[in-house]
Amino acid sequence: MYSIGKNIRKYRSTKGMRQEDLAEKTELTAVYIGMLERGEKIPSLETFIKIANALEISSDMLLCEVLDTGYKVRNSIVSEKLDALYEDDRNKIYDVIDTMIKHSKKKVK
Repeated sequence: MYSIGKNIRKYRSTKGMRQEDLAEKTELTAVYIGMLERGEKIPSLETFIKIANALEISSDMLLCEVLDTGYKVRNSIVSEKLDALYEDDRNKIYDVIDTMIKHSKKKVK
């Protein structure tokens, strides 16, 4: 469950928030936020929802590494990042991805 805390930290940092800021928005303590981010505690559902709302993100973004379909969330995030790039840069990244896929092992069905 460390990945949930890691994602809380990632999105909190992305928003430019300190632990204290998130604690204030969620009516939790900064110490508790730190414990969550280090994976020492697992939030209750109510706390989890407060955190997601305070960070203004969907719950699947916090859970993407523990969900079986988390790769779909990651694909969506990557897609948003690609949309922000110039077309030339985006095409270079697609070329790298295509090359990596070409040389990757395929799943056995």
